[in-house]
Amino acid sequence: MSTPQQTRPTDSPQREQNGLRQLFEAQRAAFRRGAPDHAKRIAALKSLETAVLDHQDEIVCVTDEDFGGRARQETLLMEVAPLADAIRHTRKHLARWMRPQRVSAGINFFPARAHIIYQPLGVVGILGAWNYQTFLSLSPLVDAIAAGNHAMVKPSELAPRTAEVLRKILAAIFPAEYVAVVNGDAQLAAEFTSLPFDHLLFTGSTRVGKLVMKAASENLTPVTLELGGKCPAIVHREFPLRTAVDRIIAGKLYNAGQTCLAPDYVLVHESQRNEFVKLAGEVARALYPKWSGNPDYTRIIHAHHFERLNNCIRDAVSRGAKVIALSSEEEIASTPNASDPRIASHSAARIAADDRLFLPVALLDANDSMQVMQEEIFGPILPVVTYRELDDALQYVNGHARPLALYYFDYNARRVEHVLKTTISGGVTVNDVIYHVAQNNLPFGGVGASGMGHYHGKAGFETFSKKKGVFLQSRFSTLTFLRPPYGETAERVIRFLLRK
Repeated sequence: MSTPQQTRPTDSPQREQNGLRQLFEAQRAAFRRGAPDHAKRIAALKSLETAVLDHQDEIVCVTDEDFGGRARQETLLMEVAPLADAIRHTRKHLARWMRPQRVSAGINFFPARAHIIYQPLGVVGILGAWNYQTFLSLSPLVDAIAAGNHAMVKPSELAPRTAEVLRKILAAIFPAEYVAVVNGDAQLAAEFTSLPFDHLLFTGSTRVGKLVMKAASENLTPVTLELGGKCPAIVHREFPLRTAVDRIIAGKLYNAGQTCLAPDYVLVHESQRNEFVKLAGEVARALYPKWSGNPDYTRIIHAHHFERLNNCIRDAVSRGAKVIALSSEEEIASTPNASDPRIASHSAARIAADDRLFLPVALLDANDSMQVMQEEIFGPILPVVTYRELDDALQYVNGHARPLALYYFDYNARRVEHVLKTTISGGVTVNDVIYHVAQNNLPFGGVGASGMGHYHGKAGFETFSKKKGVFLQSRFSTLTFLRPPYGETAERVIRFLLRK
């Protein structure tokens, strides 16, 4: 298994910055010569779909290398397939999305008319994320192309092999003045965000999202931020527990938990905690009958993130949490001593640092003083929190930052409606996890600390478009009577407008 290598820093940061600026100006000049029409957009989308499908084996290979081990099926099912589906959906509906939308001008302005037209913004920037490098770099590009923009894409440097393949794929089908991929380290990313884009979309952490928004504000560049967060899963005590566990654990362990939409913690009724953990172990072992050498189980992307997850467990145990290994029947009792040898031996037996194989665990007795309950986990650690009444669980969720997604398991329609009305999150999947993101007709985006703005499907087309309102005055306008010098007609119109 190979270890991801950081992208080599440029020998000349100033030259790299100048190159970014020149590329941006070339795209801006090309856009001003004429925005892509419907035919060109459709052709570009078709070219992108064909290129991705033609290079799917290469994408699988380099993604596996970047992670040091990721299942071929996960890359195809969670990146390539949904990307191709999104392109097909967009091609099918684009003509209708582009049509002017007629709206009422209001009775007060009769017989005038009004409508909305969608215009491309210009040059947009897209900052992808390493956990699903292909999908999170190219899915926003689909929306940007559909809206008629030119685009610059900066994939994450933590998955450099995949980033380079994406650069080669797009360079082969698009001129750089239309669509371009730029690769480099965090310094280049900072320079990228400082460009005066007409829109900037970023996928990543809340911490970096704040920096992106700050840089964009210098140019008054509007931003779409997809920031993740702590997505809760609430299981009602009347829901079949085994079904809930099956779906939660499968979703949690996709990509070894390195998914912004992975259930970050679970809220279960206090009477079901032990049974939930027992079933979680059974499900995890059924999904992955072996761990070491299993090509179905993804490795942690980088040694830094590997150690961060270890530190999360150490911190939780030092503050009273109990660790339950889902990969075996092993249990580590809680202890206030972070240096307890049981923790060290457990870590050594559970994971191999040189392989970045981090096996799943459940955490009991987790509380808000612990890192795992303060930050997005982004790994196969699942805190299990208990509640007595459903409203207690909802109060807990509402007392924390608004998540990118909320998952609720219940077949009772009245209670489902109650949960939907009393919580705020970027999106919701009921009786499963994650899959709302795959719905092309649903907007995808966060709220508050989990992000702002939306994309996917028509929502993405609108995000990367200017919705221009157009008012068409008629040959005869009643507004003629509302000009000075004001007379009785104006008074009658005013009385009509102010009627109760």
